[in-house]
Amino acid sequence: QTIDSLRYLTLEEVYELSDAIVDGDMQEIKKELGDIMLHLVFYSKIASETNTFDITDVLNGICEKLIHRHPHIYGDVKVADEAEVKANWEKLKLKEGKISVLEGVPKSLPAMLKSIRIQEKARGVGFDWDDRQQVWDKVQEELMELKTEVDKGDEQKITEEFGDLIFSLINYARFVNVNPEDALEKTNKKFIQRFQYMEKQIKAKGQELSDLTLEEMDVYWNEAKTI
Repeated sequence: QTIDSLRYLTLEEVYELSDAIVDGDMQEIKKELGDIMLHLVFYSKIASETNTFDITDVLNGICEKLIHRHPHIYGDVKVADEAEVKANWEKLKLKEGKISVLEGVPKSLPAMLKSIRIQEKARGVGFDWDDRQQVWDKVQEELMELKTEVDKGDEQKITEEFGDLIFSLINYARFVNVNPEDALEKTNKKFIQRFQYMEKQIKAKGQELSDLTLEEMDVYWNEAKTI
């Protein structure tokens, strides 16, 4: 294995851990954490073979970073609340040579997770709405702009406004203490469970989904919603 070849396998393991967390399966979480830890050892072992770094360097590095980034715990910096902790964190990162507050957002993050992190980091330096009503008004504004572009039929503008609407909804989720990634995943699971129930009931009667009309499928769908 090489560090490059491990990359996608590590991503797969992280998503498997995510699934276990969503399912609330503690035994599976334990298993997946072990798999990820094994990957960390692999990466360190590969790097040690070229004298780049080893597992001790990795652990020392994270310890040093945590101490440096938490002067309110390990130093004499005073903070009033969590918001000040996060603001101080971002200031320290800029002092370390970061050009932008947003520089630390991984480029390969899925779009929704990236939006969440972008908004969190912007909030950390005070660039944020005052209250959730302002954010909701922005959602309504973006929705109207999307409708306008849909009526015009400009695909490029529709895509742009659709993105703006989703970004605003993700922002609103933050103001009502909802993790949009978790919320969407729960909705995905709910849809899958209901759809599979519908499939099972229809097959039990010797039929296939394609044999039924939408109205007939709706009967099973509504039944699934009551379970």
